[in-house]
Amino acid sequence: MNCEIYSQLRNQMNYRLIVQQLGMLVLVLSAILFVIWVWSALALGLDGNGVLALICAAGSSTIIGTALYFSGKNGKNKRGTGSMGRREALLLVSTSWLVGAVIAALPFLYWGRSEGNSEHPFYSVVNCFFEAMSGLTTTGATILTDISTVPAPLLFWRSMIQWLGGIGIVVLFVAVLPSLGVGGKKLFKVEAPGPEPEGVRPHISETARILWLIYVCLTGIEIVAYKLAGMGWFDASCHALTTLATGGFSTHNASTGAFNSRTIDIITIIFMVLAGANFGLYYAAVKGKLKVILKDPEFRFYIFLLTAGSIIVIFSLLGSGQPIITTTGVAEQATIGDAVTQGVFTVVSQQTTTGFATADFNTWPFAAKAVLIMLMFIGGCAGSTGGGIKVIRIWVAFKVMFSELERSFRPHVVRPLKVGKTAIDSELKLATVAYVLGVVVLFTIGCGTIMLLESGNPDCDMTTAASVSIATICTVGPGLAKIGAIENYAWFTDSSKLFLCVLMAIGRLEIFAVLVLFVPRFWRSS
Repeated sequence: MNCEIYSQLRNQMNYRLIVQQLGMLVLVLSAILFVIWVWSALALGLDGNGVLALICAAGSSTIIGTALYFSGKNGKNKRGTGSMGRREALLLVSTSWLVGAVIAALPFLYWGRSEGNSEHPFYSVVNCFFEAMSGLTTTGATILTDISTVPAPLLFWRSMIQWLGGIGIVVLFVAVLPSLGVGGKKLFKVEAPGPEPEGVRPHISETARILWLIYVCLTGIEIVAYKLAGMGWFDASCHALTTLATGGFSTHNASTGAFNSRTIDIITIIFMVLAGANFGLYYAAVKGKLKVILKDPEFRFYIFLLTAGSIIVIFSLLGSGQPIITTTGVAEQATIGDAVTQGVFTVVSQQTTTGFATADFNTWPFAAKAVLIMLMFIGGCAGSTGGGIKVIRIWVAFKVMFSELERSFRPHVVRPLKVGKTAIDSELKLATVAYVLGVVVLFTIGCGTIMLLESGNPDCDMTTAASVSIATICTVGPGLAKIGAIENYAWFTDSSKLFLCVLMAIGRLEIFAVLVLFVPRFWRSS
């Protein structure tokens, strides 16, 4: 009997600890809001457009965070410990993104309501939450029909939440709040996308801080590069924040195409490629293992996919003979230079799930669009800020498939599967196949649900529904048809937007980390 009671106590969910950590997360976001408010007030004055919304949001989030923190302070299980187990880590990760999106939406809502214009997208609570969730999950899907109507402080906050969500709020949480202890390690393993990143080892607080330092340094370098290329400091900062996050929010309706600069396009391509690679490789490089990057099989496959996709798209554009329509609405003849620049930029943007655009790829030939859709599914590398299935999973899935093909005519052959020098065990093979299947099932459910929710809406055809399902699950943002590079998500119904928020959260958190919450046994004490 005593053993049974102990087992139940041991498995008791520590809700108070989760509430406390959520409170600390909200307080971190509140502090960031205060910093942005100070910058905005100094730059625009206390009466500047959008400044009041920031301070109201900062004050509200401080109150909410403080209430949550003290509600869960000294949270302990009935067994008398304040430790965080696997279940607590899973629940905290999922709820962090929900609570984070609510807090991130406050500046948009306060400003939208203060303007008193019910026609503006930010007047709606659902729209504000959608924009915040899209930003935090680095999806880049927007409900804004005219970005120029939004004041600069809110555009900066819009970029900032993507930057925070890029490498993960929870990782930041662990880096600056080492009090989580062993729970921090569990959180990092849940948050870090894909299989365990190269170079990431037991000292989780140190690892998280180094990763964030790398992240910050790359962001700073990109800001300077953009400035030297002709951007103003504000645009440079906003676009650097969203590029490293593979988020894709821009300060212009025409996205990065508004700058009409090949130099800026090249800089963006370089940093999108860097953002879509495994940050664990950069961690290993900092530790002096430079050769790890070039020898990593996932990275090499990643570069191969980008190169092959770019070549197909370039030849497709040149072969079609049709003009390339930029995001500014200008039709340009597809010269070799333009085809290379636009093709490479779009391929890199879509596979890394950044979502920046310089051209309306919705008008491109079928072959080019098919390649883009395929790359959207694949996404970036494991341990990157990109979304999608992840390159390593596709690599492993191919190896498993070819292994099964060989077994069909050589049943007695036993050949170990390896990624590089690392053997693939049966658990990893099963997990990979299950994840890929999970994405396909979720995509199908998403497509069907959108068709039902938007039944009667002539704008929502099968192509649009399929595209929006892929774009949100894989956190890309822009897709085909009515959510193309020059389109937006404003026309969806509120119910559809909320459903898409769910898809974005599930896609960002690697599907099973969220879906496990719907398993009844997860909530049982034993």
